[in-house]
Amino acid sequence: MQLNVEIDAHSGFCGGVIRAIGQAEDYLDAHPGEELCSLGAIVHNEAELERLSAKGLRSIASLEGAAGKTVLIRAHGEPPRTYEQARALSVTLIDCTCPVVLKLQQRIRQAYDRIREQRGQIIIFGKVGHAEVLGLVGQAGGDALVVENMAMLEDAFRRGAVCLDGPVEIFSQTTKSPSEYAAICADLSRRVGGPVTVHDTICKQVSSRHAQLTAFASAHDAVVFVSGKESSNGKVLGDLCRRVNERTFHAGGPEEVDPAWFREGDRVGICGATSTPKWLLEAVAKKILHL
Repeated sequence: MQLNVEIDAHSGFCGGVIRAIGQAEDYLDAHPGEELCSLGAIVHNEAELERLSAKGLRSIASLEGAAGKTVLIRAHGEPPRTYEQARALSVTLIDCTCPVVLKLQQRIRQAYDRIREQRGQIIIFGKVGHAEVLGLVGQAGGDALVVENMAMLEDAFRRGAVCLDGPVEIFSQTTKSPSEYAAICADLSRRVGGPVTVHDTICKQVSSRHAQLTAFASAHDAVVFVSGKESSNGKVLGDLCRRVNERTFHAGGPEEVDPAWFREGDRVGICGATSTPKWLLEAVAKKILHL
């Protein structure tokens, strides 16, 4: 089958993930034979986790049992209680929290200090239970409302969970859809009687990919979107590609590529999430070229 294959130049790891993986590899290279623990998966991509596991990186769910060990905090960040627990357990931390996330955490702490005595509210637009969101909620001592979508916001209004008369400040998880966030903020501002402060907290590197992927997906006959099953950003960007190009297919790696997706002479675009490594995009492209 003759196919023209192009890899999206803008796809691949974001800066925060590159930094975290680089620090993990530097540590493992400097301490051969030593195991390094990551508090949660360092990246939501199964193939990359397998590669790093072979180098000695092990994911742990909590700091319990990690006393005296070296533990990496991934780009998603952590709530304050994690740092308190690490000190209590004499855990050495390699803090790889993305600088964009660190700034967002600081802004939420400052906002919470402003409004907690005014009976106001912090709202976070993000995925419930996502590591970054848990870290953000922790900056407000757990006193924040998290909404994933418009339906959840509507449900929160119905339950009386939204502060209608005090000051409200809303922030977004760094990897969410800019258009969805704009719609959530507009609805919130329309329905809340008190002042609503909207914070622009979606990562610029991530938000720019929405426009780039829209153009990329529309320029190809078929699109293969490569991402891990647990990637929140992968779901957002994959859905974006599908809205633009109905012949968008998901693959976790080259072994999941199906020849039935393609037609003779297709222009095939390969793209992925901020958690998808370049080497995996290249492996998928190679598989398609040899169908």
